[in-house]
Amino acid sequence: MARFTRAGAVVGALTLAASLALTGCGDEQKKPEFVGGTSTDAGAVPDSAAPSTPGASSAPSGPALTLSPANDTKNKPVSTEISAKLPEGGKVSTVTLAAAGGGAVEGKLRTDGSAWVPSAPLKYGTRYTATVTATGADGTTSQGTSTFTTMAKPKSTIGSGLYLFDDKSYGVAMPVVTEFHPGIPKKDRAAVQKRMFVKTDPPQPGAWHWVDNGTQAYYRAPEYWQPGTTITVRIALAGVPLSNGKYGDIDRKATAKIGRSFVMKVDNATKKMSVYENGALSRTIPVSLGKKSTPSSSGTMVVMEKKESTVFDTRDDPDPANRYVTEIDFAQRLTWGGEYIHAAPWSEGVQGRSNVSHGCVNVSTANARWLFEKTRIGDPITIKGTERKIAAGNGWTAWSLSWSEFVKGSALPVPKGGSGPAL
Repeated sequence: MARFTRAGAVVGALTLAASLALTGCGDEQKKPEFVGGTSTDAGAVPDSAAPSTPGASSAPSGPALTLSPANDTKNKPVSTEISAKLPEGGKVSTVTLAAAGGGAVEGKLRTDGSAWVPSAPLKYGTRYTATVTATGADGTTSQGTSTFTTMAKPKSTIGSGLYLFDDKSYGVAMPVVTEFHPGIPKKDRAAVQKRMFVKTDPPQPGAWHWVDNGTQAYYRAPEYWQPGTTITVRIALAGVPLSNGKYGDIDRKATAKIGRSFVMKVDNATKKMSVYENGALSRTIPVSLGKKSTPSSSGTMVVMEKKESTVFDTRDDPDPANRYVTEIDFAQRLTWGGEYIHAAPWSEGVQGRSNVSHGCVNVSTANARWLFEKTRIGDPITIKGTERKIAAGNGWTAWSLSWSEFVKGSALPVPKGGSGPAL
């Protein structure tokens, strides 16, 4: 029976290893713009507000602006954003930020104009000068200037990970997966979520969902991603202060592609897997799922890892009946708890008729090879009709909830349908 142990999961995330450790079935485990977690969380940073010279067309004529950070502020986090108290009806027109003795810092305004976000973490122990120009409803301009100093590098940080890699192609159900160790306290999640930026091209709405005591957060759309989508992510946590005295460790970035649609659906009632390529049924495969004492999980999961050959070793299972060491071909991980799609020549005689596995999806060697050659990380599989449901966080379970349930896991309000392309 699959156990949700997740051994090695956080380590894999923190080192961004391209491969996750297997231990056994049923016992496992143009520059882009950015769109924030929701359109109401001020999480979007448009290209249109790149640094420019304030007052280029006319000198400021209105009252001086009050900036944040305030002038002569010290020990500011390197995640500091620039904001201004504006005259009624005014809006920021330009922002510049420069380090002492250095050039201008690149950055972008959030979509709602609430703050200007540097495109990379500021340097520790460095003095900066910010200049903001705003234009009022009557056309007059106002300007404010502030000089501040960032803090020294903190000694206590959280570890973080991003399960997305540059220039890789993923399946249509690949969520943006972030991990944190230790987990993010609940009262800090809104502030952290505001620093997690996602942009999709073509634009598609989306939302964040926190699971597993704050150690994971997923970003997905209401439906599977459109084939051909480009996903650009910045998890901008370097220097973000938390209530437990820790700070975010580093910024993580990735730009990846969504490939063709490849969807697997398994019905326990028929013991069959239906495979759809680009929406068309391409193959029906007999399966054997988990027996009643070790049932497979119902729900939507995604392929997390692929091993052409490996060894399942479950000798640490507390139930002697579930202990074994077996060589496995064409293994595709679905959960941290140890559920896989894999070749099971020993059960081919009952595949399509009865369930005998320890929780995995058993298929013939020929079908396992065919699937293995077709699938990508992030391809979805939906299993229905088994004795238990997939546990939240036991794998990349972003799609195991309906959209209405998924958005309840956001630390910030999510507009109906999800945050749109906020740039």
